[in-house]
Amino acid sequence: MKFREKQSIRAAVFGVQKFFRFLLGVSILLALLGLSSCKGPASSIILDTDIGSSTDDLFALQLLYHYIETENVKLLGIIVDRENVENAHIVDVMNNYYKHENIPIGLIQDGIKDPKVWIDYKNLPNYTNENGKPMFKKSSFDSYPEGYKIYRKLLSSQPDKSVKICSIGFLTCLSQLLQSQADEYSDMTGVELVRRKVSRIYIMGGVFGNAIEKTEYNFFQAIDYVLNFFSLLPADVEVILSPGEVGDLIDYKVENVISDIDWTDTHPIKQVYLQCDVNTGQKMWDVLPIIHAVKGDDWFNLSPRGTVEVTPNAETRFTPNPKGNIRYQIPGDDKWAEKIFAEIKKSYGKK
Repeated sequence: MKFREKQSIRAAVFGVQKFFRFLLGVSILLALLGLSSCKGPASSIILDTDIGSSTDDLFALQLLYHYIETENVKLLGIIVDRENVENAHIVDVMNNYYKHENIPIGLIQDGIKDPKVWIDYKNLPNYTNENGKPMFKKSSFDSYPEGYKIYRKLLSSQPDKSVKICSIGFLTCLSQLLQSQADEYSDMTGVELVRRKVSRIYIMGGVFGNAIEKTEYNFFQAIDYVLNFFSLLPADVEVILSPGEVGDLIDYKVENVISDIDWTDTHPIKQVYLQCDVNTGQKMWDVLPIIHAVKGDDWFNLSPRGTVEVTPNAETRFTPNPKGNIRYQIPGDDKWAEKIFAEIKKSYGKK
């Protein structure tokens, strides 16, 4: 074969190789783009919690940290609606433990005075190890901004209809937000801010169906705020209620929690379970609004649309209405409960 023919063949082979390398590069790029898009658009969430009494708030918060890493969630802020700076310190410890110490924290003022405490773990920020040193890192905060003010600051800076609020405690700060007037953060009233910026509110509260108990703790404890909230809530802001009877199915036993965190003793939730009396029949009510906000409606059975009337006795009366802005979760079966348990356990993350 002549020299020039050999050169032509080599050039052709090289061209083919170069073309296939190009195709391979394009394929890898498309695959990476596909992987990155699997998370979908970011969900911007504000958590409103009465942390410091029952442990399901801790699991709800842990789930949100997990979703920051796995579901493209933006946790804009955490509002503590149970009075006492020690309760806000619990959130600060959790933020630091999960390396999200820059998430802002707000604390209720003029809220419910001395609500019932089911499991007292307010001393969590001061737990020490065997040599007397602090077990968990905490910031040097002595005080926190007022809860409804943090709401106004966060909402005013977000795009319209972009924020989801997960309320897993008292409706105190949300009620104060709706009552609020123009301030340094926004010229809008609280009602206008919520109407403009919030896409959905997920609320742990209420009782529906054939539940034995006719009232639920969160609503009963804060009934005046609840009545005010529902009276001021804009009718075009969608609400999903997670009633007590739904979370009753998610009974996470003490021994199972401790064994599920078997890789360490230096874990804030495990330490609460080791040091506190948690044998109160703790159900995982508060994780359900979080999972719903992030995973979507397909994870839950939902009522039709309608409206809700809350009585002064904290009973919730639902009236179906196709134009209503409120729906509520309906209890699932054992298979559904197993799915929720599995989702909780994914959130631990081994340190």
